[in-house]
Amino acid sequence: MSLPTPRDDSRRHLLGRALAPGSLVPVFQPLVRLDTFEIVAHEGLSRCTFAPAPFSILDLLDIARAEGRLAEVELHAARMLCGAFAAYGGSGRLLVNLSAQAILQDGMRPDDVLFALTVSGLDPARVTIEVTERDVVDSPVQLAHALGYLRAHGVRIALDDFGNGHSNFEMWNEIHPDVVKIDRYLINGLSRSAERLAIVRALCQVAETLGTDLVGEGVEDPADLRIMHELGIPYAQGFLIGRPASQPVMEPRDEARQALYAPAVPVPPRPRGPVTQRPTQVGHLMMEAPSVHPRQSNDDVMALFVSRPELHAVAVVQNGRPIGLINRRLVNERMAQPFARELLARKSCTALMHHSPLVCDEQRSLESLAEVLRGEDQRYLSDGFIVTSGGQYRGLGTGESLVRRVSELRIDAARHANPLTFLPGNIPTTEHLERLLCGSEAFAVAHVDLTDFKPFNDRYGYFRGDEMIRLLSCILSEQIDATLDFIGHIGGDDFVVLFQSRDWVTRCQHIVEAFKLRSSGLFDPADRARGGLRGKDRRGEPQLFPLTTVVIGAVQVAPPLPQRAESIAALAARAKRHAKRDHLGLHVLSRAVASLPKTISS
Repeated sequence: MSLPTPRDDSRRHLLGRALAPGSLVPVFQPLVRLDTFEIVAHEGLSRCTFAPAPFSILDLLDIARAEGRLAEVELHAARMLCGAFAAYGGSGRLLVNLSAQAILQDGMRPDDVLFALTVSGLDPARVTIEVTERDVVDSPVQLAHALGYLRAHGVRIALDDFGNGHSNFEMWNEIHPDVVKIDRYLINGLSRSAERLAIVRALCQVAETLGTDLVGEGVEDPADLRIMHELGIPYAQGFLIGRPASQPVMEPRDEARQALYAPAVPVPPRPRGPVTQRPTQVGHLMMEAPSVHPRQSNDDVMALFVSRPELHAVAVVQNGRPIGLINRRLVNERMAQPFARELLARKSCTALMHHSPLVCDEQRSLESLAEVLRGEDQRYLSDGFIVTSGGQYRGLGTGESLVRRVSELRIDAARHANPLTFLPGNIPTTEHLERLLCGSEAFAVAHVDLTDFKPFNDRYGYFRGDEMIRLLSCILSEQIDATLDFIGHIGGDDFVVLFQSRDWVTRCQHIVEAFKLRSSGLFDPADRARGGLRGKDRRGEPQLFPLTTVVIGAVQVAPPLPQRAESIAALAARAKRHAKRDHLGLHVLSRAVASLPKTISS
């Protein structure tokens, strides 16, 4: 709810009341150190008692800014907070908010700030100034100079609300804060957003390089707290830790402690959809190349090819727009035939051009051309393609460069997320397995595969084969606990599930049963009635293959945990081969008793 702007006399009256003794009441919100889970600091906050709700301290600061008395009000609040914190007599640090605008005002001297912080006897070495920014700071260098005096007297500096408002990397780099507080926008929902996780992970790397401590603000969800701890963020603040109170508290809430010391390794969120890549466009493959006009002859085209031996083709352009493409190899072959030069040399070059070449705007993404690579018309491999901008001719690209770059993009993307199911690929799956091995709790690795999938693909084609793989992906996602279990699509019809759920065996059995029930619609009625697919074995002999089912090979991993993820993955693959060979729904290999594997049929 926004308040109407008070008149000038009303604003001055409110400011007068705000500066009176007892007009502002202090409250303190705790900050916890995550590795020891002890309260190490409190942020001091002011509450207004002289005006009815919803009037808040932010409304008061807006009025003070408009009246040019922002520094006066902020120093008054700082004296009140430091006095209350000193009177409490506890330990730890106090974080006090001061705006960059107030610090840079001519009326606020560094001595005034230092006096406000220490007049109550509080040691300045126990105070951290949180620099807040509700407006753009024109001169971060000047702000850093003003803060230097306070830092020289032991005061630490924090940059508040980073990731929202006007906090930015220029401020970080110029001020060199001891602490950066990550805004609640990035922290709240961190465990559910792959995008937030990527940003916060990057901030952790910057903080490590610049020697800055990070505080995650706005922590309310236990899952967010676990992800923060996993990332190595040293401090946390929020309602889950403790709400603002009139007296500093010395113990975090039990709910936060239970969340942090939960035995399970947190499962990071994954992108919903294709992996975001740096944009690679058709224009990045373009080479500048001359063009010819339809009125020019084949003789002119041949002369151009002689003078430009690097050209694989030449575009035919009319009024700036390409209308066709002439392939060098085709011209050479046609002109080498008997009497061809006499018959064709003086004719229009359109006689030998391809009238429907591949034409791409320079801003088109290379990934979008994947369908072209799978199409039936493969002439682009020798012709290449024409690059345009707004329909106007720009240059040419080769089929070789297109195939190579699209393939590189697909291979790189598949290492991190499978392009068919968008599930994590080999690299993130291995990374999560290594995280589990660094923990201290038991878990299970399940290798999920489809039986007789090749005969299914041969019988119905890749489109229905992709549909079956997506069905299995959907069933896996439905049957796991997303807060505990991790699914990786490591290629083709192979999946890996890293289970922390205690009932993982039951979940595996449900996966096998659900696939058997829901996959029946992917088979033709005649094949279902026959109970199998007619095809040929590896020797080319006719064979009736069973209907495709799911098999799972699993490894139970218990402390002491091994150090190498590769050995666990190899054991899971071995268990999967046992399940396939013996026609079992689930085969479980106990690592502790490897010589006596336990088999469960489904």
